[in-house]
Amino acid sequence: MAISNNLKGALCAFAAFSIYSAHDVIIRFLGGSYAPMQVLFFASLMSFPLLTLMLVQDATPGTLRPVHPWWTALRSAAMALGGLCGFFAFSTLPMAQVYSILFTVPLLITLMSIPILGERVGLHRTFAVILGLVGVIVVVRPGATVFTMGHVAAFIAAICVALQSVIARRIGKEERQIVMMLYPFAAVFLIMGTGLGFVYKPMPLSDFAAMGAISVMGFAAAYLLVMAYRAGEAAFVAPMQYVQIIWAAIYGVLLFDETMDGPTWIGAAIIIASGLYIVAREAFGGGSENRPVLRTRSRAISPGTFRVSQYLKKKGS
Repeated sequence: MAISNNLKGALCAFAAFSIYSAHDVIIRFLGGSYAPMQVLFFASLMSFPLLTLMLVQDATPGTLRPVHPWWTALRSAAMALGGLCGFFAFSTLPMAQVYSILFTVPLLITLMSIPILGERVGLHRTFAVILGLVGVIVVVRPGATVFTMGHVAAFIAAICVALQSVIARRIGKEERQIVMMLYPFAAVFLIMGTGLGFVYKPMPLSDFAAMGAISVMGFAAAYLLVMAYRAGEAAFVAPMQYVQIIWAAIYGVLLFDETMDGPTWIGAAIIIASGLYIVAREAFGGGSENRPVLRTRSRAISPGTFRVSQYLKKKGS
């Protein structure tokens, strides 16, 4: 029996986000020994040969000067800050809590698309955003549990990912792919490299190899997402990101002696439901002209990843 294109896309996305979850496990282990800045620097450094393969395929005419320098600078800074905060969050918090907070990205994109893209957010999507925020409160439980810098970092990472996505949607039609990839990568490399001398700790070869694995896994997962979005409709592919909460529960039990309590499951379910509702509204006639959430196809805090939407556009998808 032939497999439908949407099922192929969903399966590729499932594989991609499963790889991302294993990628985050390595970050969690390395975060116990090294500063997030050091892990992110070396993971980014070892991503360079892989990203170069993508960069050299951009044959569109033009220079490396951005058409929108200020938007490009803001997006690059958001990628560097988001990557650093994301690595710190995975190093200090249970993975399930980090994912629950990162799942607010569709909600944040919806809000940011109002001033940046001129989107009109109606009653339905407003309700979804409010519902998602309720889910965040259930997960974090302010006052009942200790609110740490890890939680702050996870929220900042989510904001940065959303900001990158909305800016990319605003300027992506006018900027070259190489510009959209090169400047954020350079920002991560330079900013982390500048601070590396303050936090550097010698690494054995095994840990250096683990940082290389982060890069390879990020690249492989991003490439699988390209395959997923080529095969299936975004409405069927995008929700696969939520399988990460299942992997977080499994890895938490097997590797970190963690268990997800009831409020975390309930809050994550509320956040996921609100995100799925926004996806459904964009996919099936919710009045969005830009479809900013469905156009968000990359995981912007992972070294080795590349902007999936730009690659699909270049290939004519």
